[in-house]
Amino acid sequence: MEQTSTRIGSYAPDFELPGTDGEVHHLARYLEKNRAIGVIFMCNHCPFVRLYVERLKKIQADFHNEGFTLMGINPNDAIQSPEDSFENMKNFAATHELNFPYLRDPTQDVARGFGAQITPEVFLLDRESVLRYCGGIDDRPETPELAQVFHLRNAVAQLMKGETVTPTHTEAQGCSLKWR
Repeated sequence: MEQTSTRIGSYAPDFELPGTDGEVHHLARYLEKNRAIGVIFMCNHCPFVRLYVERLKKIQADFHNEGFTLMGINPNDAIQSPEDSFENMKNFAATHELNFPYLRDPTQDVARGFGAQITPEVFLLDRESVLRYCGGIDDRPETPELAQVFHLRNAVAQLMKGETVTPTHTEAQGCSLKWR
């Protein structure tokens, strides 16, 4: 079932990407400051991302003080999907008041390295950059009030407690990445 290029228990690929905040974000620097990082491949136009954005902000807010951060990465080809241009990413981040960095993967190398296929799709890393979970955010993208299984929230909580993350993989629901 696992479809990632980076396997559970393997080191995630390092990256350095431009953010909508005008800064360059380096994964290694975040690993120095945080106990866990949720790399989430997302974009501006996907209706599933739009459904999840408030839940992602809540997860970020709830776990931030424990040493967790999300890092949103948009790898979509802006020629095929003009809504996903870097300028539109800046507008998306401002409009949705994102409380985590939103980065551009212009070469799509980071998405390929992780094995991302869907937006939104999460890859949870421990402080050593080892992949502990990948997949979806919860079991109800379209009806958050009916969600019963909180995949990402549970995985982050387990990791923060020093527990083994289980399950290690769930199926992400969303839109396919727009490859060149």
